[in-house]
Amino acid sequence: MSQDQPLHFSTVALLASVKVEAVSSTLEKLQSYLHSEGCEVVFEESTAQLMPHTPAALKLSEFAGRVDLCIVVGGDGSMLSASRKIAATGIPMLGINRGRLGFLTDISPDELAERVAPVLRGQYNTSQRFMLNTEISRNGELLSRGRAVNDVVLHPGRSVRMMEFDLYVDKQFVYSQSSDGVIVATPTGSTAYALSAGGPILFPELDAIIVVPLNPHTLSSRPITLSGNACIELQVSARNELMPLVTCDGHNDFVTQPGDIITITKHPDVLKLIHPSDHNFYEICRSKLGWGGRLGKPLKEQ
Repeated sequence: MSQDQPLHFSTVALLASVKVEAVSSTLEKLQSYLHSEGCEVVFEESTAQLMPHTPAALKLSEFAGRVDLCIVVGGDGSMLSASRKIAATGIPMLGINRGRLGFLTDISPDELAERVAPVLRGQYNTSQRFMLNTEISRNGELLSRGRAVNDVVLHPGRSVRMMEFDLYVDKQFVYSQSSDGVIVATPTGSTAYALSAGGPILFPELDAIIVVPLNPHTLSSRPITLSGNACIELQVSARNELMPLVTCDGHNDFVTQPGDIITITKHPDVLKLIHPSDHNFYEICRSKLGWGGRLGKPLKEQ
């Protein structure tokens, strides 16, 4: 990749949320590389504290209009945390994987130069992902709001007892269920907790939401795929003897009471992800999930 080509992204912000040596070293390496490419580099305020020196830093609220690209160093958890904060700005995000699975952070630290250089000059694929908006109300009063990139989960917390809830979609009653809870996930979240619970894998850019029960006390309950514009309501049953929790992307636990209503809809903000131009979702699934390789010749060779 020639440095004579103009930069598509001239100001790059670096973000990370885990204070470990591997992340700090990758941040230093990335900063040095971006400077060599002629980029202006700024650090998110808390990320700057991970560095041995004091680099230029901005608050997230200052990113809009000043940052062209955000690069997140860490695992998918770091990417989820950053995504919830940055989506409203419309700034695209690129992930450097320092975690385990890496469905969202798909560039290895060992290939920074060869993979990031084309991106800086406009050679990349974009992927738009929607988030979920969650509202919890009690007796008609709004108590809490939350956002999720992956999933919203209603679960019994530390209790080993089953809970009961009613599911409504677009104001239509679907079922009452006794189970360990339920996962409401986006296509992005379909390869996370929902997958472990037996849910389907959705192509990341599908406009759909999945509802996946957790250990339902019935043999007939199965995951449901809904329109991405569906309004999902979970009503905590009055028969519960425990206080179920609601979590968004595994955070922000909210303790509910019998009769509470959890309303889940598509969030208006859209997350913009950037991938190298050779990004292949199915190859990632084969690699990360241990799918089998090709047994015969490729179709184009037959």
